[in-house]
Amino acid sequence: MTKKEKLHLLIKNGPQDGPVPFHPILMHFAARFAGAMYMEFASSHKILVESNMKCLEYFDHDFVTLMSDPYGETSAFGAKIDFPLDSVPRCREPLVKTIEDVNDLKNPDVHKELRTRERILGARYYQKILGDSVPIVGWVEGPLAEACDLAGVNDILLKIALEPDFVTRLMDKCMITAKDFAKAQIESGCDVIGVGDAICSQISADMYRSMVLPLHRELFEFIHSCGAAVKLHICGDITHLLPDVASAGMDILDIDWMVDFDDAYSAVGDSAVVCGNLDPVTVIQDLSAGEIAQKASELVNRYRDRKFILSGGCEITVNTPHQNLERLHPRR
Repeated sequence: MTKKEKLHLLIKNGPQDGPVPFHPILMHFAARFAGAMYMEFASSHKILVESNMKCLEYFDHDFVTLMSDPYGETSAFGAKIDFPLDSVPRCREPLVKTIEDVNDLKNPDVHKELRTRERILGARYYQKILGDSVPIVGWVEGPLAEACDLAGVNDILLKIALEPDFVTRLMDKCMITAKDFAKAQIESGCDVIGVGDAICSQISADMYRSMVLPLHRELFEFIHSCGAAVKLHICGDITHLLPDVASAGMDILDIDWMVDFDDAYSAVGDSAVVCGNLDPVTVIQDLSAGEIAQKASELVNRYRDRKFILSGGCEITVNTPHQNLERLHPRR
């Protein structure tokens, strides 16, 4: 049975015989492991895919991804992005500052704009190499995260309370591009679309329920209609959001190290696979390989009979020794 087939069975029917799936989030780690600068990894689909393929061959994990940074859609909208040689890309300044900017914002053609096109080409490259053997995870920014990328985190958090119409209109524009981008990646070979909406951990349950949850449901339904599964990734502590997130309709829910697995399962039941959640820094990066293996084993033994994927709570850090990631692997 291929890794892709195992994923579909896990989502549909629950745990299967054999090893627990392993899905570390690899970005800067993958670039360095393959000897590439992060600027190259973030700007070239060929280097991104080949870096991840080197990790796949060495660590034998169960997914490959197209993640690099949050500014793919932001760049396509017209924002200026800087690419430091070996660091995460940065947006020079907010593209959207006023309600007039929101109204004038044009949705890009994701097939033509450089950075979105690179991710689409990355999906095709993975598909050419892997076929149906390994699930390919594409990526879009969630509506609130992309609003923050376009207008700035501080301004959006203020405007949620003071000018909610600004945020709502901007998120509606972001939804159009998120759907276009998700569809293009699915048509190019992605089996799963990850939706990153990390900023949601910083808003109240009431704000999430009234402003973001309806958009998550709409986006996830759209992705399903295109034939892919949905993975929701919200960094940070989302314990207060779990009852509402549980009704969003994702197939896989990433939880960070601050979120208790039992709390997550109490909320989602068997409606979603829960993925996580060892601390990427204090555990995966900083502990000894033996200590990491023990913690991973404890997590696997506790939840292997649930819909469960072993991962870090978020991205594997660039300074993580590769021996540590080896020992995190449930099959090693």
